[in-house]
Amino acid sequence: MQTRLIDAGDLESGLCRMFEAAGCAGEEAARVARDLVDANLTGHDSHGVVRAPAYVDWLRDGLVRAGQDVEVVTDGGTFAVLEAHRGLGQTVAAQATDLGIARAREYGTSIVALRNAGHVGRVGRYAETAVAAGLIAIHFVNVAGSVLVAPFGSAERRFSTAPFAIGLPLPGRPIVLDFATSLVAEGKVRVASLGGKPLPDDALVTAGGVLTGDPHAVYGDYGPHEARSAALGRGAIRAFGEHKGSGLALMCELLGGALTGGPCSGPVTEAGRGITNGMLSIHLSPAHFGTQAAFERVGRDYLDWVVSAAPIDDDAPVLAPGDVEARTRAARLAGGVPIPVDVWESLRRSASALGVDLVG
Repeated sequence: MQTRLIDAGDLESGLCRMFEAAGCAGEEAARVARDLVDANLTGHDSHGVVRAPAYVDWLRDGLVRAGQDVEVVTDGGTFAVLEAHRGLGQTVAAQATDLGIARAREYGTSIVALRNAGHVGRVGRYAETAVAAGLIAIHFVNVAGSVLVAPFGSAERRFSTAPFAIGLPLPGRPIVLDFATSLVAEGKVRVASLGGKPLPDDALVTAGGVLTGDPHAVYGDYGPHEARSAALGRGAIRAFGEHKGSGLALMCELLGGALTGGPCSGPVTEAGRGITNGMLSIHLSPAHFGTQAAFERVGRDYLDWVVSAAPIDDDAPVLAPGDVEARTRAARLAGGVPIPVDVWESLRRSASALGVDLVG
């Protein structure tokens, strides 16, 4: 895999200019650029800068909208339903998170249902925000209009990648669990198709039921510089963990989609409507529960005991959720963000069409 190492600050600045040229105000452009680069810094390249050209296309086509604020549809104090009006996900999901944090600080708990948001990016980002505020966060997310994942026992698409995240503010070692309920995120399939890290040989399934790691199963035929469209492929991404991941994906669709008042992943009946995220977020304040001291003491002791388990391989110790991301962030801040050359060229073409020069 050929990559380019790009300084994180230079990459963020270039993307910010790109989103400003695409119609975003300076603050929003900076936020979207920061969050995309942050995903790369944590090693979640599938939710990083590889997404930028698609965001620009969606802005141009009106499938996502710059400058949107969430609208409160229902307000019950400890719970609220928010309409995002297809606003850029990094903006409206951040607003939903801020509201959830404020309500949990006031009442001890909050439930915020966000619907019709643009692609919210790495969900762990919002859990990290809550953890920094001393709160527990739980997020169920669906992707309406994106049918990519086959349920256990089938090769036909029925789910989105349906992300799930939990964050816990343990002292000195906060933990964030963040994953797609698919075996791999769709963005990882996109990265692989552009010359990035190859997929596991069983990550995908063809329409005929054959397990494969070939992105063509999802995107059909494509040239090296052609846009990837899942609508052209007949295969699917597999759910992780067989029936367990399939069941969790179903719950994310129902809670992130149906309960928020937005659609589930499918069936897709309106051609060209694009995708939207729904996100059900639960925030809990250990201080209000009266158990903060016990939570921090028992939780940290237990975590330390878990990761102290003797490893099978001395070079691969037991890790807590978030450890890999922290190490990757440190390495990439120091040495640069590795960008597959095909992803870099896609970024340069998208930026050039907007009259923007990226770094390098």
